[in-house]
Amino acid sequence: MLFYGPSGAGKKTRIAATLRQLFGSGVEKLKIDQRVFLTPSKRKLDVNVVQSNYHIELTPSEVGNYDRVVIQEILKEIAQTQQVDLSARQRFKVVVINEADSLSRDAQAALRRTMEKYMSNLRIVLCANSTSRLIAPIKSRCLLMRVAAPTQKEMRAVLKHVAECAGIPSIPHEVADEIIEDANGNMRKAILVLEALKMQTPHFSGPLTIAKPDWETYCLKVADMIISEQSPQRVMDVRVKLYELLSHCIPPTIILKTVADGVVARVDEGLKADIMHWAAIYETRMRLGNKKIYHLEAWVVKVMSLYKHFFYGIDMSEFDD
Repeated sequence: MLFYGPSGAGKKTRIAATLRQLFGSGVEKLKIDQRVFLTPSKRKLDVNVVQSNYHIELTPSEVGNYDRVVIQEILKEIAQTQQVDLSARQRFKVVVINEADSLSRDAQAALRRTMEKYMSNLRIVLCANSTSRLIAPIKSRCLLMRVAAPTQKEMRAVLKHVAECAGIPSIPHEVADEIIEDANGNMRKAILVLEALKMQTPHFSGPLTIAKPDWETYCLKVADMIISEQSPQRVMDVRVKLYELLSHCIPPTIILKTVADGVVARVDEGLKADIMHWAAIYETRMRLGNKKIYHLEAWVVKVMSLYKHFFYGIDMSEFDD
């Protein structure tokens, strides 16, 4: 099975519900373990896994280009191990692979071969944000389950349910609307914001402020820097900021999207389409390449060029790649 959809839509919740339906409450007895894998060059890879007696959950993309080794070893190990619980409802075990769309092409090819070889003893559940980066042979072998972002009505109902479970009498409508608007379809973020607001003001009385994450505020500062000045020195200053974001493990695609949204909110209508067009192009190049900072910086330079020439009335179409 392949569950795909935007972040915070409920993919992992549905996977957990599916596993519970298959195996019962035993899948909720989890333990976190660290597995060590050895590459052909004798390098050791440490991968954190979450497992029960019936399934194992991991994120192979954490080890970068060595994800193929992790995929092959873990699936081979699980497939050659018999079910330890003789009273289990199912005779197979399940492997849940998170961020499947971030796997390298080699890892996806290895996954496809392993799926065909060991299907008698195991089943594979993939979790991804998009199917566009998955190879066709994997998609054709999976049951595709699209998980759409929740509607505002659904988010309001979930927030009300969570509040009741947490002992909160009621959430004011204006507070719920503000949380939903800030979450932008991300149910996980909405619940976390509700929890943060509960810590600020237990009874939701008085003025409430939804604090943005530090990295998001930092990205908006980068957008301000791009708009306020377009010069080689400013490009260098922005590069330092981008390096700092990357060093704090913020995904480069998230950086590009957040900065692009910040820039679009600050420019003329005539520039917005071009800025997002080039953001999409450089995001594609970023996924295909290795040095993420090169593509981030190239997009910044392109936006600065578009912004500056827009006010001088220069037609940039002749300079497009």
